[in-house]
Amino acid sequence: MPILQVKAKPNARVSALTRQEDGSWLAQLKSPPVDGKANAELIELVARTFGCAKSSVTVKSGAGARYKRVQFPD
Repeated sequence: MPILQVKAKPNARVSALTRQEDGSWLAQLKSPPVDGKANAELIELVARTFGCAKSSVTVKSGAGARYKRVQFPD
């Protein structure tokens, strides 16, 4: 199962997941970082981008931080 290095940017104008030059990912999230709303949006965004179920995407580390490690199935 691949793991993405993601920098979360909550309260953005648009919801988008883009690959950076260094191989990490930038997640622009409309949701605020309150009550796990931004993490839930991140999981939905990763699932939609890579075509997998939301239930199979997990935040392995950094749930309360800006830099996160997100795991999803192949």
